[in-house]
Amino acid sequence: MGEQLLRVQNFMVSSDGFGTGEGQSLEHPFGHADPGAMFSWAGATASWPHRTDPGGSRGLDDYFTRDFSRNIGAEIMGRNKFGPQRGPWQDHEWQGWWGGEPPFHTPVFVMTHHPRPSFTLSDTTFHFVGGDPASVLARAKETADGKDVRLGGGATVIREFLDAGLVDTLHIAVAPVKLGAGVRLWESPDELLDRFHRDVVPSPSGAVTHHLFWRK
Repeated sequence: MGEQLLRVQNFMVSSDGFGTGEGQSLEHPFGHADPGAMFSWAGATASWPHRTDPGGSRGLDDYFTRDFSRNIGAEIMGRNKFGPQRGPWQDHEWQGWWGGEPPFHTPVFVMTHHPRPSFTLSDTTFHFVGGDPASVLARAKETADGKDVRLGGGATVIREFLDAGLVDTLHIAVAPVKLGAGVRLWESPDELLDRFHRDVVPSPSGAVTHHLFWRK
């Protein structure tokens, strides 16, 4: 069995480095960012899981769309990827943005300072956990049954795990849009070059540029 990796997979940022915009709410999960402009590259692929019509593109963008779930046994995300609420949980009826069929199909560990009981939707169980990145990762790896762990975001959580030296690979898709404000992943992707190798591959669609990082 190979080494279990912590992978950032298909994470979107704007050309000025923001993962989400300002003003996140129930109606606007990405704040003032336009999710269509950020995610159109994946939605256009043949492997997009929510595709309702035949067709879709093949090639590089489709490969990354398929790779999102390859060999993933658990996901870690921040609370604000799970929902827009802040502070103690007021409403346990809220079960995430994704409805009754979340796209994860694995255990998901939601990092939060406020405890909440685990629950299951379809084949995804959400656990609400405190602790530092290393301890959360250890728990996720134990649950992942030898597979890799995906670090789903948002940008703040990815930075915490990067600063702790825990991320093995990153795939960041950079969209040609500027947000100007929000939650920033980086000022420049060059910030990671002291710790990671990098390949930069423009999408043939022109919708994004793929940045691939792997640990030195």
